[in-house]
Amino acid sequence: MKKIVWTFGLIAGGILALTMVLTMPFHEEIGYDRGLVIGYTSMVAAFLLIFFGIRSYRDNVGGGSVGFGRAFAVGVLIAALASACYVAAWEVIYFTYGSDFLTSYQTHQIDKARERGASQAEIDKQIAENAKFAKLYQNPAINAALTFVEPFPVGLVIALVSAGVLSRRRRLPEAAPA
Repeated sequence: MKKIVWTFGLIAGGILALTMVLTMPFHEEIGYDRGLVIGYTSMVAAFLLIFFGIRSYRDNVGGGSVGFGRAFAVGVLIAALASACYVAAWEVIYFTYGSDFLTSYQTHQIDKARERGASQAEIDKQIAENAKFAKLYQNPAINAALTFVEPFPVGLVIALVSAGVLSRRRRLPEAAPA
């Protein structure tokens, strides 16, 4: 199980990290709404490897059968490893050259609030909340935890569906009629 989890988890994590590395320098040109679509699309694409990892486990380790619990465990481990790669890539990006991302994104949020006609009191409240969050986000542990929660739920859903689709118990041979 370890080899399958490591192989598929690192490939999925590599896809997630590579997508982030390639798109982060252009986050303002791409736009935050399109960036969200690109990000979550790449997560779904990367987490499709959970399906193939569970299938590989079923066929190569389980002898053609695997229970739902074991299949789900393999999927969750692949999702966790891939999400950890995503977090590692973000931590390096954010604390080296991407620290202006949060300021830029918060400015975008304030601009959107103004566009939809928010009152000055609501905008001031948003600015105060943004300042609190920015201070909190400078803590690498909190930053990592919040970043982990971006891709992991997507991987969890795909692990659940994949385990349901791929799990099958070994059938006992039927007794010959007497």
